[in-house]
Amino acid sequence: MLRVAEIAYTKGWHQLTTDTWAYLSPPGTWGFSNCGLVVSGDTALLVDTQFDLPMTRQMQDAIAARMPGVRVTTVVTTHANGDHCWGNQLFPQAEIIASSASAHGMAHEVQPAQLEALSGPASGDSALGHYMRRHFGHFDFTGITVMPPGRTFSNRLQLSVEDTAVELIEVGPAHTDGDVIVHVPGAGVVYTGDILFVGDHPIMWTGPVENWIMACDTIIATGARYIVPGHGPVTHLDGVREFRAYLQMVADHAAHAHAAGVPYWQAASQLALPTPYVDWGHPERLVITMAAAYQNLGDASGDLMDVLAHAAELEQSLASRVRGSKLRG
Repeated sequence: MLRVAEIAYTKGWHQLTTDTWAYLSPPGTWGFSNCGLVVSGDTALLVDTQFDLPMTRQMQDAIAARMPGVRVTTVVTTHANGDHCWGNQLFPQAEIIASSASAHGMAHEVQPAQLEALSGPASGDSALGHYMRRHFGHFDFTGITVMPPGRTFSNRLQLSVEDTAVELIEVGPAHTDGDVIVHVPGAGVVYTGDILFVGDHPIMWTGPVENWIMACDTIIATGARYIVPGHGPVTHLDGVREFRAYLQMVADHAAHAHAAGVPYWQAASQLALPTPYVDWGHPERLVITMAAAYQNLGDASGDLMDVLAHAAELEQSLASRVRGSKLRG
């Protein structure tokens, strides 16, 4: 795992430079996302909020404790997934900004009440039901009102936080339809949203993977010193290069498997992972990524619940193999 040694991967706010901060949420798995803060004087721009209201309030309290008197006047939503925007309502005085595609996605995403039902006690005794309860059942989705952006843009948008320049760059569709990265050029910092995962397999909901690879190239071209991923520890440009190589490997495997008529869920389980990717968490997410890659190759890969069911079954299968290996050992 390529991480910046001086930035500990512990929960809470970590100062990167004079004006930039990263809010880290270990272990970084499903729903535990990172945020960013750009501060100038008593004004701040917040990059993303948390998955539920209690988590977002905890982040707000941490801002008040570490940076008393600082007001969040702008919230940038990097993409439409709930773990990056379902706390937006707790910043009623801030201007919320997102790409036009993300604004559309927020209205058509799985909504909080639906996710609560899918991960609650009534979610069923199937592999999918167990998967959803295990990974999402500990979040509190009550009381959430999905807050769309009040301001949208396409391509690029230049902002300033008092004296600090901030550039929003739309790089989607990739992870989702409307992914945005946040570049603070004077600080050498990029907040990537879910264009970058560190330590776990990513999820590609839409693709195409070629766009995602180009998004990595955009990050690399900034020459930034600190790269704050959507999930996982703060990394540097070599971490982005490692992730880019992973995406290229997945794209090549998807193309070959699709041409050979291999179903997407089998293609995911058949991918031989080299170092360093063999130790990444959540390998079952490859099912979701392969399904999106197949769709971009012209294959109708089934609906979301079918895809998630195959991912849950792969996780169950991999866990059984590990248990069997330990028993044999």
